[in-house]
Amino acid sequence: MPHITINGANLYYEEEGSGPQTIVFGHSLLLNLRMFDDQVAHLKDRYRCVRFDWRGQGQSEVTEDGYDMDSLYEDAVALIAALDCAPCHWVGFSMGGFVGLRLAIRRPDLLRSLILIDTSAAPEPDRNKWEDRLLLFIARWLGFRLVIGSAMKIFFAKKFLTDPARKAQVAEWRGHLLANDPVGMVRAVKGVITRQGVLEQIDKINLPTLIIVGEEDVATTPDKSRQMHAHITNSTLITIPDAGHVTPVEEPAAVNAALDDFLMSG
Repeated sequence: MPHITINGANLYYEEEGSGPQTIVFGHSLLLNLRMFDDQVAHLKDRYRCVRFDWRGQGQSEVTEDGYDMDSLYEDAVALIAALDCAPCHWVGFSMGGFVGLRLAIRRPDLLRSLILIDTSAAPEPDRNKWEDRLLLFIARWLGFRLVIGSAMKIFFAKKFLTDPARKAQVAEWRGHLLANDPVGMVRAVKGVITRQGVLEQIDKINLPTLIIVGEEDVATTPDKSRQMHAHITNSTLITIPDAGHVTPVEEPAAVNAALDDFLMSG
């Protein structure tokens, strides 16, 4: 299984497919690169697809530091260079989108386009911080199993969680959340809830930008996507019905169709 050392961190990555253009995928907080399985399967016959686990998550190393968004941005810049991905299409989901916005603002030369899925340019809302810290405390010291039910309801819409046909898939993603290293999880969550917003800077983005959001997302609510769409001139906004936060898993066909339309239009 391939690993690469980036800024002192041993990061796990996967590369599939081939084509004249490269797509790099950055996943969400507490998830891993598996969340893009459907998208990579759909795109790899036309594009080189590169995805990786952020430090402290998935199969990547749990490092002492480097979990703030500016450090993760530096990891992304270094990984794009090390794997010769530039200029690439960046697909950033939630936390991956926080990083993608920073890439588009600071290093647009590295990108062909920006695809933001269920993310935000704003800082973490104050109303969320106390809940996040409480869940974090319980997960770290008493065990993540005590809060896994609440976490699943934040990540996924009711339709997904209650569909009998998707019971195995629900169990799979519950397992992914429970598999998080407790130390890596705490450090990664702190990096997210203490992040600075970049809303006042995103009007500088001139790249073709696709913004996708689940209609029922309660983690990064649709108003955050509408806010980004209003500030990024060359952007398209797609709202996915019946989807919660993890739209690439919950509604892969709709997400794949949106990606196709956007990538082919460029």
